[in-house]
Amino acid sequence: MSSDQPGPDDFTVEPRTMRFQGVPAQEPEHAEAPDTRGLSPEDQATIEALRPGTALLIVLRGPNTGARFLLDDTEVSAGRHPDSDIFLDDVTVSRKHALFAATPDGYVVRDFGSLNGTYVNRERIDEIALHTGDEVQIGKFRLVYYAA
Repeated sequence: MSSDQPGPDDFTVEPRTMRFQGVPAQEPEHAEAPDTRGLSPEDQATIEALRPGTALLIVLRGPNTGARFLLDDTEVSAGRHPDSDIFLDDVTVSRKHALFAATPDGYVVRDFGSLNGTYVNRERIDEIALHTGDEVQIGKFRLVYYAA
């Protein structure tokens, strides 16, 4: 901004105004291997052994920390209902909370109109394509997605 008026990226502390200008994010030039730091050797081996077209969710935080869920079907349901493919037993999870659906490019996650919402990388979503390393939050559960 060239005017003397403070803009949305300005911060005023009387009697001075500081102007912050960000640097645009740059896309990586090549795909990187998934970040497996902090994973057990068993989890790392499981991720490396995934068949093409499958994916793995590992519970990072929540009542079942460390639990693993294999995505290997065209549709995988998640919720508090005992018939869910991914049973997440906590009151913060709706009975039919979310659906993981296979696409030619991987999996998408779709919220089923749950009370508390479904989040990917801390943003509430209706539906979004997943990428390795994405964090999916369903209620108190935070799961990290790893594609084959």
